[in-house]
Amino acid sequence: MFDRPIRLLLVEDNPGDALLFTETIKETRAFQFEVAHRACVDHALAFLAQGAPDMIVLDLGLPDAGGVEAVRKVQLAAPAVPLVVLTGLDDEASAIQALHAGAQDYLIKGQLNTSLLVRALRYALERHGLQMALRKESTIDELTGLANRRGFLMLAEQHAMLARRTGEHFVVAFIDMDRLKPINDTLGHQAGDTAIAEIAEVLRACFRGSDILGRLGGDEFAALLPATAENSEASIRQRLTEELQTRNAKPERRYALRISVGIVATDPQHTLSVEEMLAQADALMYEEKQRGRIGR
Repeated sequence: MFDRPIRLLLVEDNPGDALLFTETIKETRAFQFEVAHRACVDHALAFLAQGAPDMIVLDLGLPDAGGVEAVRKVQLAAPAVPLVVLTGLDDEASAIQALHAGAQDYLIKGQLNTSLLVRALRYALERHGLQMALRKESTIDELTGLANRRGFLMLAEQHAMLARRTGEHFVVAFIDMDRLKPINDTLGHQAGDTAIAEIAEVLRACFRGSDILGRLGGDEFAALLPATAENSEASIRQRLTEELQTRNAKPERRYALRISVGIVATDPQHTLSVEEMLAQADALMYEEKQRGRIGR
C-alpha cells in the first residue's frame, strides 16, 4: 500500500496512552509509521495547517474538544485524511457516534495489541481510499449526484463489514418513484429527469449526510442508514410523507411526486448481504405499490 513510512498524527492528551500507542505501533513489521503526537485538538489543527498526514488517530476525550465535536473539527481541517478514534472501555457509544460522523474505525484503550492496531489502521486506509476513489471513478449518477448502483453497493458493503465488527445494525430502504411514465408521456423526458432529480432532493432532505444514498437506475433509489430510534420504519415513512406533501402542495407544480418504499433491517446475526437486503426491500416495496403510494 505504501513504499514509504506512513505519516500518522496521534492526538492524545494522556502521556501514558500516547507512549503505549507509539510503542505498540513500533512492533509491527507489516508497515513503518512516522508518528507525530499532539495533546489537544487546537495543536492538532495547527499541525494540519502545515500539511496533511496519511492518517489521524484521535482520542475522543480531549480537554479542548471531545466526541463528535473533535471528529468534526479535525475532519474539517483534513477532509481527505482517514480518521480512527480512540475511546475507553466505558465509552464505546461515543465511538459509534464518531463512526456516524465519518470516522473509519475505532480502537478501545486497554485492548490494544500490535495485530489489532495494524489491522484497524490498514482497514481505515483501505476503506477511505475506496471512498475517495468513488469521486474519480464512474460511481456517481450524473443526473442526481447520488452514488449510482455500483457506488452504492461499494459503500454499503464496506459499511456492512464495519457494522458486523461493531455489532451495529442498520436499515436498507428501497425507494421506487411512481408514475414517471405519465410525466414523460405528457410533459416530456426533460420533465421526467427533473422529477427524478427532485426525488433525490427529497431523500437528501429526509436523511443525514452520513447516510448512504444511491440511484440504482431509472426511477429506483436506495438508502442505508443506522437502525436507531429516529430511523424506525414509521419515522422514515413520516419524514418522506411530510417532505413529499410539502413539495406537492406548491401551486406551480405540474405533477405530483409519489413513491413506494420497502424497508428491511439487519437480522441479529448479520447473515444477509446488502444485495439480499435490497432484494427483500424491493419485494416489500412492490407489495406497497399495489396498496398505494407515499406522497398522495
